[in-house]
Amino acid sequence: MSPGADRLHFELADTGAWHEIWPIIREVVSTGDTYPYPPELGETEASTFWMHTDTDREATFIARRDGVAVGTAYLKPNQVGLGDHVANAGWMIALSARGQGVGRRFGEFVIGEARRIGYHGMQFNAVVATNRAAIALWESLGFEIVGTVPDAFRHATRGLTPVHVMYRRL
Repeated sequence: MSPGADRLHFELADTGAWHEIWPIIREVVSTGDTYPYPPELGETEASTFWMHTDTDREATFIARRDGVAVGTAYLKPNQVGLGDHVANAGWMIALSARGQGVGRRFGEFVIGEARRIGYHGMQFNAVVATNRAAIALWESLGFEIVGTVPDAFRHATRGLTPVHVMYRRL
């Protein structure tokens, strides 16, 4: 286990946790290398797409280490209606907490929550192909690349970059 990983705590995030989540989202999105959101994304817009608290099948989570927010994730149906048995999720880990086991432990936690809620699978729609750390993590947690979309992401420094669609059964 990585240093500090044993001091991690995961919980549902309500709107009161937004002040801890927003700095992580702002930091990660500003790099322009892993998420399609514009680097200048505003707080109100970010809250609208990240905070999922409307149903019993949607959730936003926060990861804290020693009481300090180090990550956030959301869980929701990937599709509506007849496709809502497959989950979609997104994670953002504070840059200062990367490489310390936070992503793996948080991934395991959210996958477990998806299974508990009753999802049958989980799909990521756009994992940037240059995000090798994320791809390696998801593959080690049982995800497979099931498709690649060429030039689907405008990487801040590398230009047009493919994205992978990744999936695993739960």
